[in-house]
Amino acid sequence: MVPRFLLDRHLLLTIVVAKCNHYWEEEPMGRFVYGMNVSLDLRIEQVPGDNGAGEWVRIDEELHREWNAQEQALALMVLGRVVYEIMEEYWPRAREDVSLPDYMREYAEIWTAKPKVLVSRTRQSADHNTRIIGGDDAIEQLAALRAETDGTIGVGGAALATQLLRASLLDELLLATHPTILGFGRPLFDDYDMPIELDLLEHRSFESGVTMHHYAIRDVSEAS
Repeated sequence: MVPRFLLDRHLLLTIVVAKCNHYWEEEPMGRFVYGMNVSLDLRIEQVPGDNGAGEWVRIDEELHREWNAQEQALALMVLGRVVYEIMEEYWPRAREDVSLPDYMREYAEIWTAKPKVLVSRTRQSADHNTRIIGGDDAIEQLAALRAETDGTIGVGGAALATQLLRASLLDELLLATHPTILGFGRPLFDDYDMPIELDLLEHRSFESGVTMHHYAIRDVSEAS
């Protein structure tokens, strides 16, 4: 027969371990999600600078409202300088542009109000609820941001997404695939030639022929 004090000690240890495990499971951890419009051959630009807004992209009201919902659900956005400056130039002013459809003005409100992080070595200031991360330790700062964030962190910009991927910090992809093969142009990631193993989380089709796929990026240890 096991003495009572040993049973009590075992029970206490079990409770402590259970509470610790619960804490570790509940501890907030953000997820970096790279969202982008892509062609069937995973190009994001046909002409330099079109940034997923070329004539090959079929963004109608249905798809635009889906992007609105996806960005509304973000905890915050992390953007490279080029993408940020394109968005900064257009969307804050679009909020009051009555010539635009309501779903575009809605996106303008979402983008302008959403907390944002601009990753840049050259910018010293930014408006529209934006703070700046820069310097040689930018990736380390982004890792810390991910660790302290509870929720999804949208990633904007191929160069930034590639850096996060190389650092094993990129968690998910959200790709709106347009039914076009470009044949040339900028790829989804810059100068990255390693296999990337993915798990499909969800997918959706749109009347325009666009399909949206949401993938989790497997860890290198899981993929090997």
